[in-house]
Amino acid sequence: MEIGAMFERIPFAAELGIEFDEVADGHAEGRLPLREEHSSNPGRQIAHGGVTFSLADTVGGAAVVSKSESVSPTIDMRIDYLAPATADLRAVADVVRAGESVTAVDIEVYDADDHHVASARGVYKTGGQGEETPWTDGTDVEPASDGAEQRSEE
Repeated sequence: MEIGAMFERIPFAAELGIEFDEVADGHAEGRLPLREEHSSNPGRQIAHGGVTFSLADTVGGAAVVSKSESVSPTIDMRIDYLAPATADLRAVADVVRAGESVTAVDIEVYDADDHHVASARGVYKTGGQGEETPWTDGTDVEPASDGAEQRSEE
């Protein structure tokens, strides 16, 4: 399965409406159509900081996985909110350092009006994951005959 499509199927990302335009070789671009329930103010369309953060983290994670080719959970994320986002969001992420055990990613978030609304730096775990984790618990995801996924024990 293509990495962008895989990340779009993460339940939380799907709930938010995160979609990917590009994911390859340490780079990812994704977007989030801003909905009323994403707002931090009743009656106004202003993205909640958690929505912006979630987009940055998800797109940053996709960039890392495109480089590491393995499960790469977030270790740390720092974000600077630069302006209120009042339109659909898009994020651009680039791996800036891929080490043996951690990878750092820079993520920039813009709204549909091209306002720079946030800058983030994410650090993700990328090595030493030979043991089972909650992400790799001995199950694989296989396509079902109807196109949906089903989990199977190995």
